[in-house]
Amino acid sequence: MASSTQIPRVVVAGGGSGAGKTTATVALIGALRARGLVVAPFKCGPDYLDPSYHARAAGRASHNLDGWMMGRDAAIATLVRGARGADIAVIEGMMGLYDAATPTSEEGSTAELAKWLAAPVLLTIDAGGIARSIGAIASGFAGFDREVRLAGLLCNRVGGRGHLDLLRAASADIPVVGGLPQNSAPAFPERYLGLFSANESNVPDESIAAWGRIAADWFDLDTILAIARAAPALPPAQAEVSVSEPTRPRCRIGVAYDHAFHFYYEYNLGLLEALGAEIQRFSPVHDSGLPQVDGLYFGGGYPEIAAPALSSNRTMLAAVRDFARRGGPIYAECGGLMYLAEGIRALDGSSFPMAGLIPGQAVMRDRLQALGYAEIETRAQSMLGPAGTRWRGHQFRYSVLEPPPPTEFERLFTVVPRWGGKAFGEGYRTGNVVASYVHAHWASNPAVAAAFVSACAGARDRT
Repeated sequence: MASSTQIPRVVVAGGGSGAGKTTATVALIGALRARGLVVAPFKCGPDYLDPSYHARAAGRASHNLDGWMMGRDAAIATLVRGARGADIAVIEGMMGLYDAATPTSEEGSTAELAKWLAAPVLLTIDAGGIARSIGAIASGFAGFDREVRLAGLLCNRVGGRGHLDLLRAASADIPVVGGLPQNSAPAFPERYLGLFSANESNVPDESIAAWGRIAADWFDLDTILAIARAAPALPPAQAEVSVSEPTRPRCRIGVAYDHAFHFYYEYNLGLLEALGAEIQRFSPVHDSGLPQVDGLYFGGGYPEIAAPALSSNRTMLAAVRDFARRGGPIYAECGGLMYLAEGIRALDGSSFPMAGLIPGQAVMRDRLQALGYAEIETRAQSMLGPAGTRWRGHQFRYSVLEPPPPTEFERLFTVVPRWGGKAFGEGYRTGNVVASYVHAHWASNPAVAAAFVSACAGARDRT
């Protein structure tokens, strides 16, 4: 079993987006698990969907590692915590290996995280139509940054055993450690936010298992394990947040969790628990009312897909409105904001009334309305901390509030897009309700989670 610092690990990176790294990662996890190994999965970047596939294959939660939102120390500490009790950590990259915030820096890239984590890299290449050129590709990626240890290649869309043998012969410097043959298993379904979430209705167990069997047959698992086990001891993290486990819960926080709401960073939920919150999951779609809780957390997801069911669950909507009226702390992100708005308008023009706590309708568009990292600063004291509190997050949405809340409706946040764009006011607040389109990652400032827990504990004390 892996110790807290000596963790066998490997990064499955891509030559670019669409190279097949999610499929390769799921296949590798499944094959290793079939060998009896406990696999701890991770995902570089802010993605919520790929981790759902990892979790299905590994049988345990997948944790995000994000250089810009978390920083080096929190990334290392998250790897150590998430890999506790595991035999190997498998870390899926984001975009291409060296793709980053700018064309001239490594900030936010898979390569940066691989260096922070001292993790060897397996590069996934779309090898359809490629022969000797695989050697040039491997040499280019390996030589671009010598501090990144490119340890092997995974070749996607290979034409057969003969093609894979040819690729192995052509890549003399970087070994080809496996391939995924073309049309070998069902492709994972996709929708506008990327892949569908990997629940059993969208992705049957057999689909996950099929990729594991393919990897067991087409990957050199012994070599991959040797690469992972040769990773050095992890560098120390300097500034991990220190929280003591409470003897009893300070408060109970209801977390909306069903097919409409399931975009949460495991770090955030774990931090709430470490700070003394007992998490109570509930379904705004199926449950008739709220559990006995002191605060509510509505994450992102696909409320527009479940809009008819959410709207028709009038007892739940009434319970949420009553909770807000009584001053209960409610924090909502993206899909959560849509649920707390007056309604959701679908692409076909149909409208569905929602909680009505935030003015305006969440109107779906057929193209992205916002994408990218952002930094938030609060303009006033709130349940998230004092005025001037800062943290980092990410936006990825296809909806807008129309009409926007009136100017007199409080905007608690100043949101500054990370890479260009004008700062704007958001973070709509009414009473103890705060709702935003930005998905926060509290590793950037754990004090925000601590303030939210304290606000929920205070609400508990008043009842």
